[in-house]
Amino acid sequence: MALLSVVESLGTWVAAFSAPPPSSGLTPLKSVSWWSSLSGFPPFKALLPIPILLAITPILLWFFKKSWFQINDEAERERAVSSSVQDFRPFVCFALTAVILTMQEYYGGRDFFASTLRPVLEAWEENGHAWLRMAMYDELYGYAWWVFARVFGYVVVPIVTWKILFPRDRIVDMGLHVRGFLDHLWLYALCLAVVLGALFIVAREPDFGTYYPFYKQSSRSWSDFLAWEAMYFLQFLGLEFFFRGWMLQALRRALGASAIFAMALPYCMIHYGKPYLETHGALVAGVVLGTMAMRTRSIYAGFLVHVAVAFTMDYLALLRRAALPTVWFPGS
Repeated sequence: MALLSVVESLGTWVAAFSAPPPSSGLTPLKSVSWWSSLSGFPPFKALLPIPILLAITPILLWFFKKSWFQINDEAERERAVSSSVQDFRPFVCFALTAVILTMQEYYGGRDFFASTLRPVLEAWEENGHAWLRMAMYDELYGYAWWVFARVFGYVVVPIVTWKILFPRDRIVDMGLHVRGFLDHLWLYALCLAVVLGALFIVAREPDFGTYYPFYKQSSRSWSDFLAWEAMYFLQFLGLEFFFRGWMLQALRRALGASAIFAMALPYCMIHYGKPYLETHGALVAGVVLGTMAMRTRSIYAGFLVHVAVAFTMDYLALLRRAALPTVWFPGS
């Protein structure tokens, strides 16, 4: 989460404001902030998330302990009703999660698109489908495959598998209830306000503007930017359904509130490759969004938080490097 990334910039700010101005006529010595020196020390950097997570834990307990007890009570009552029936949902859920995430890692990325699918599209373009315009939209097509693989794996595969193995389970119970949308809405708004506030601070960092948006042609035109955001939002909807909808519903009766922490583990792992603190922050995000989704039985508020943060990150990154689009279509 971007909130944790704020810590990385605190030392630089302190050094910048506390450093004396250079003497007139003299070449100032290049100074290195205490935070840069300390954060570059591998053991310190590796252990930094631990005190942060320990500091956040009492806040999470204060906010959510009552909800976790209520979820456990509901799960215990459900188990009592069907105590003589073996529940295979956790086994299927964990096995399916491992298969889906592994297949997405090896076949759902842009590398697979470049090696396998791009040559097919290039051949189609050469055979009369000039509208593909591979030279112009090659990167966008790569991300389109990435989004398709996520939505197919996060939504289609779990739903089809579940209706075959557990036909009595309702899809709407997988976080798709509209009536729970307004429950705890103030808490979602609070989370959004905190993270967005942190984003405006983190956006000052030099690497922020080069990391986002993922689609580097977003600055070329508004149609590029909006096409990317639409695909990005669709991916977040699939992600929320998979982790906060289907997975929690599959584990609810067997694990109770522990299902939230079981879900947070693979949710953290899909962030591997992103900044170190952001990946640890995914643990906090998984617990917070998972708890609220489990109480409200709705993923929509969490989805809106996700897309609001994602859109703001992309917009601020382009704004920072003065790269917001100026035309509606490429080449216009």
